[in-house]
This record gives sequence, C-alpha cells and structure tokens, in this order.
Amino acid sequence: MAFPKIDSMIFVPAQRGADAERRKSLAGLLSKRSLFAIAALCSATAVVAQVNSVGDPAETEEGIPVTDATTTQKCGGCHTPDAKGNLSRISWLRTTPEGWAQAIKRMVKLNGLQITPEESRHIVRYLSDDHGLAPDEAKPVMYLPEHRIIDETNIPSESLRGACAACHAFAQPLSWRRSAKEWKLLQEFHVALYSQADAQYRRPAVDEPGAVFGTPTPIVQKPGALPITQGSIALDYMRKTAPLHTPEWTQWTARMQAPRLAGKWLVNALIAGKGRYVGTVVIAPGGEAAEFKTQIALRSIEDGSTLTRSGSGIVYAGYSWRGRSAAAAAPSSPESLDNPTRETMWFSPDRKTAQGRWFWGSYQEFGYDVKLTRADGGPTIAAIAPYAVKAGSKGVQVHIYGDSLPTSPTVKDIDLGSGLAVTKVVSATPGEIVVSVDAAANAIAGLRDVSVGSAVLSASLPVYRKISYIKVTPETAITRLGSEKHPKGYGQFDAWGFDNGPDGKPYTADDVNVGIVPATWSVQEFQSTWFDDDAKFVGKLSPTGFFAPNSDGPNPERSNLRNNYGDVWVVATAKTEKDSFGKPLTAKAYLVVTVPAYKQWDQPEVSQ
Repeated sequence: MAFPKIDSMIFVPAQRGADAERRKSLAGLLSKRSLFAIAALCSATAVVAQVNSVGDPAETEEGIPVTDATTTQKCGGCHTPDAKGNLSRISWLRTTPEGWAQAIKRMVKLNGLQITPEESRHIVRYLSDDHGLAPDEAKPVMYLPEHRIIDETNIPSESLRGACAACHAFAQPLSWRRSAKEWKLLQEFHVALYSQADAQYRRPAVDEPGAVFGTPTPIVQKPGALPITQGSIALDYMRKTAPLHTPEWTQWTARMQAPRLAGKWLVNALIAGKGRYVGTVVIAPGGEAAEFKTQIALRSIEDGSTLTRSGSGIVYAGYSWRGRSAAAAAPSSPESLDNPTRETMWFSPDRKTAQGRWFWGSYQEFGYDVKLTRADGGPTIAAIAPYAVKAGSKGVQVHIYGDSLPTSPTVKDIDLGSGLAVTKVVSATPGEIVVSVDAAANAIAGLRDVSVGSAVLSASLPVYRKISYIKVTPETAITRLGSEKHPKGYGQFDAWGFDNGPDGKPYTADDVNVGIVPATWSVQEFQSTWFDDDAKFVGKLSPTGFFAPNSDGPNPERSNLRNNYGDVWVVATAKTEKDSFGKPLTAKAYLVVTVPAYKQWDQPEVSQ
C-alpha cells in the first residue's frame, strides 16, 4: 500500500541514450514549480516505498509479522514481505481502529488501492487486534475517537504544540506507536505532502518537554550554532514516548482474550442539557467473534422519562468497542435523544466496567457520557442520586441504583461515609434502594464511598458546604453555521456548581463538584475588534443553554455583507446561588461560531 513508483529522474544524474532523452523531454514540459512539486511528491514516495539508500537505512528494530492472508494479499503488492513475515512499513506500526481505517483510505485515494468494503473492514479488524494498542496505551487518547472537544492539557511543551498540534489534535500522533525510523519517515511524509509542516518543523524550539507534563525546560539557542528546531524536539519526544515495542503491548498480547461481554450491564449516563440517566445494556453475541447485539433501556433521574434503543458493536483488541444504536422512531429534532448514535467505549481489562461516549450530530456535538458496570449476579451499585448532599441538610432522600440489591436492608447495611447518617430505609427493590439521610453540619466537603452490604461504589457521593462558584461546560466550544446544503453544528452548555473544598481556595485540586445548578443563559459580545457586533448575528441561546447557530451565507444586515460567523461569550447566571456580596454567581464560556466544515475527516466505517 505504498506510493506507486515514480521515475527517478529527480534523484539521479542524467544518463546517455534513450533514458536521458526521455528525461530531458519530460523535464522540458515542466515549469520549475512543477518540478518542485513532483520532487516533493517523489520525496513522499521515497518515504513510503522501500528504498534502501543512504537516506533511507534499513529497519533495525524487530517488526511485528503480518499473519493474515487478506492483509498480505491486499497490502503485499507495495509493502514488500521479508523472510520473517514482516510487511514493510506495516510491521513497524501500531495504532487504533480509526488510525488503520485512515491509512487504508489514504492508500485508496493516493495510491489507487483496489479494495472492497468487506476486505477493508477485515483488515482494520486484523490490524487493530494484532497491530493495535494496549488498553493502557489507548485510554489517555480515547477522547479522539470519542469526538470530544477538549483543551489538550497533555501537551508538554510549546515546541511540541507547534510541531504536532498546530494542525491536528495532539492525540493524533499519540494514537500511534512506531519504530524510530518510522517516526522520522512520518515527519518526511508531512514535509512532502503539507507545505506548512516544513515551516513548523524548522522553527527554532523555545522549550523541551520536562519530566512531567506542564514543566517544560526553556531552550537557549546558542549564537552561531545550528538551531534546535521544533521538529527535532518532536521527533525525539515521540521516539521516547511512543516506541513500537512497549511493556504494555507485550503484556497485553499475552493477556488478550476473546471479549466475553455477553450479559447485563448497568448504565450511568450524563447527557448535556438533559441530565443523568440510569438503565441497562443487555449485550448478546453477534454473527461473528467479537461482534455483539445490544438492547438498551434508560430512565431519566430528573423526570422519569424512558427511552429504548437497539444496536450492535465490534470489539477490537479485546477491549475497544465501536458500535451503533438507534431508537425505533425517527428522530424528532437534531438534539433529541431518539437520534441514531455511534458508540466508542473502553472496556477495562477485567471486563467488569466500561466508559466512553455515545454520540450523534453532523459534527458529533451531542452525546451521552456513559459508564457501564457488569451485573454479575451479586449486589452491584451503578449510580447515586441526588448528585450531592449539602452539609447540615436533614431528611434527604438518596436513591441507590444497582442490581441484585437486598430487598430488606436495614440502616446498618448501608454506609454513606463520614458525616452522613442513614436514618430510614424508605423503599428497596433489587434495582433501587431509597434511604433518608441526615448530613452533619460539620461534615467535611469531599467525595464519599457508598456501600450496600458487600457492594461498593467508590467516590460516588459528594458532600458540600456551599456552592462557592460555578463553571460553564464546555469552557470553550465551536459551533457551525448551516443551511439546507450544509447542516448546522449546535452547542449545549451546562452550569456546574463547585465547593472550594477543605482548603477554602477556588480552582484547586480539592474542590468538590456539586452538580448542575439552575441558571439563566445569555450571549455577550467577545470584544475582538472595534464596533464588534457578533452577538447580534451568530445565533440564539435557549433558556436551557442550547445554542442554535444562524444560517450561513452573506448577510445584508452586516457590514460588507459578512457571514454570520463570530465569537461570543456564553454566560450562565445562577438562579439561586449567590456570592459573598449577595449577587448571583456567574460564569462564562468562550464560543466560536464559524462556517460549515466543507470537508470532514470522519471514519464512520470503523463504527460499522
């Protein structure tokens, strides 16, 4: 699956005879700019093809043999095999299902690979299993296949940000494991295909990664010496951080088993703007190994409404779920919960829990944040409501959701931790226990474990003394204008309350998340230029924090017929919570409203 061979006239001196005349004739048809472009493409070809030359030394690391016949047959024409069963390039790479699907797409578009959808899915499954990531390698970057918009605080230096995260998420390279040679070839591949990459790599580095994230070491460039570049810092970092062979992968290949996930799973889900849901997922075997069918039943903790869905999923490398589910009815609106969803979940190696995101929307902007707990027949706790208990409160009804819970518990069977006293068991069923709780006035703010007999849900019930401040999530967001031709990208915001915690200081590690607080919502101008008027045109914010962008296209009401794009503040004002001066607590998030994405790089086939 390498680039097709291009004649080597750019790389070798002119020769006598027909070959020389052919090179001369072809060169005469090309402008200097065309020659430069072909030279760049040929450079990329040299990177991807197996050219054993001074500039492309042979691999010195042990490869991972390719043992699948279909992969060898479809890829072996360009990726040459060796005596050990390695395929060039492929045997020195490991990545996620999305990474392998992306690679196959690139081979089709750039190299003319002929492959059927069935063959492609087969190869993605094989490579994700045998040339994939271990659970501990994949977990830190799961936000990428989950399509979360987050601030990447895991970038350890500005030099790495400039080299690797100026064009795409830092999780993109961190989702791969490569040999030292392959990391270098990746840089050369970028330089050949993307003009900006060369400029990014050549910029002088300002710092290098420290021992831990967030502690970079400044670089002082020496006068007269060759500068230390961002590209060299990035290459060194990726070779050390994401090598081909790791203890995690070695251990996982020995431990990996068939994903025996059939059975009943308890769901604890949070949906932005909708609140929390509890319920079950019943997983049944599918048509082939590692394929499954699902039946989902959820109930809202806030209003008791229910929803059901059915779907299917595939598990890669023994732990990595990709699936789909849908309700029986057609979706009623872009944000409604009856929309079909895609599913990305990370199952723990012991197959007792899972976490991930079920998402939908033209830009995957809507989603369920889900946690799954296996119902194994014994007492199991999945969720607690309300979200938090205030110190000094009396008679709070706490709901404990789970499976196989005792139907005749006593107050002594239930422990909610320090400062919380269970005074009465209100009701009890195998799926839900309701108890009355008194919270001591001097209860320390923090998380409590919840225990029912032998069942424990760790750090699941916050206790707080007061709501000290609120925070809007997401703190930064992007939405997109749209019309009949291009779908809109929406936004949903929530206001969360926080207690300052035992240290009494806001925005520190011991702050306690109290849960969603009622708030009123407004849009305010983010003043980025004189006479800024974006707030009038970008869209509308509902009383529940749902942002609907305006239409795309020129707007005659704006100066110079500008589009409706812009950047604004989304402001939440708490309805009941006040600061020390008696004024309502407020918080804001930064929102960019931009044009439609006219090209998207999604990998829907990975999710079936």
